[in-house]
Amino acid sequence: MEGSQDRIKLIALAVFAVIAAGVVAAILIGRSGGGGDSTTTASASGCKQVEAPKPKKVSFKAPRQTVQKGEKLTAVVETSCGTFDIALDSTRAPKTVNSFVFLSEEGFYDGLSFHRVIPEFVVQGGDPEGTGNGGPGYSVDEKPPANLAYTRGVVAMAKTSAEPPGRSGSQFFVVLSADAALTPEYALVGKVDKGFDVVERIGKLGTPSGEPKQIVVIEKISIEKG
Repeated sequence: MEGSQDRIKLIALAVFAVIAAGVVAAILIGRSGGGGDSTTTASASGCKQVEAPKPKKVSFKAPRQTVQKGEKLTAVVETSCGTFDIALDSTRAPKTVNSFVFLSEEGFYDGLSFHRVIPEFVVQGGDPEGTGNGGPGYSVDEKPPANLAYTRGVVAMAKTSAEPPGRSGSQFFVVLSADAALTPEYALVGKVDKGFDVVERIGKLGTPSGEPKQIVVIEKISIEKG
């Protein structure tokens, strides 16, 4: 009788050991992500570590006007630091928005960097050359509203001082400060209405010279209608 009880105890202990081993294995697999090998790394900034894109030359013809004045459009900007949305202002800037939508839908912005980042001022990107001198191969002229203020979250098109007010190519900037104190000569695109914390995250990687401390890329810009 005692021998039978001993055998039962030994069997129970063996079963318990197997179950325990399975639980430990499951915990280890869970912690290791199921054994997968992740290739994405994040820095202390909360942004993915990415390589600088290679410069490229682009030459598009100016697009025909397809955006309707007052049409509700949102640009979803996916970056290596997260995603933010731009409510495009087709009411006050239909031509500029039309160009921005065209370039976005052509995949022009995908893979380009934010080459100029100045803390408490602007985050600027959209240059295929990555130098601040590149563009899409054409330009658009549309004077911004005379009372336009470049305040926090406003998105506008960059230009050189030699170009007339409202001229734009592909480079755009997002205002970080409460008021960038710029004269109304930069073509309006719209305003960030979601994910501004991502823009601020990018801004923290800037320097007074404008050269970012870490490469930040635009992974994709998608246009949503309605």
